[in-house]
Amino acid sequence: MGRAGKALKCVLQQYGISQNRLAVTMGVARSTVNQWVNEVSDPLADSIPDIVTALDTLEPSAAQIFLQLYIQRRCTPTQ
Repeated sequence: MGRAGKALKCVLQQYGISQNRLAVTMGVARSTVNQWVNEVSDPLADSIPDIVTALDTLEPSAAQIFLQLYIQRRCTPTQ
């Protein structure tokens, strides 16, 4: 558990995006995003595209980095 959560936590921190801002953009409860970020639960597979779309709306490069981290399973700063 936690592959998506770790990637999401890293991206939110790196780009200064709050859990609440992502939740509002996605149309989900902030507690849902909090559970993902804190690895209490993983987002369902069909939520991953929604996360990417929301991140792309907020910060396009964050969406790209999220996907890279999600696939690579590690959190490393970029640039």
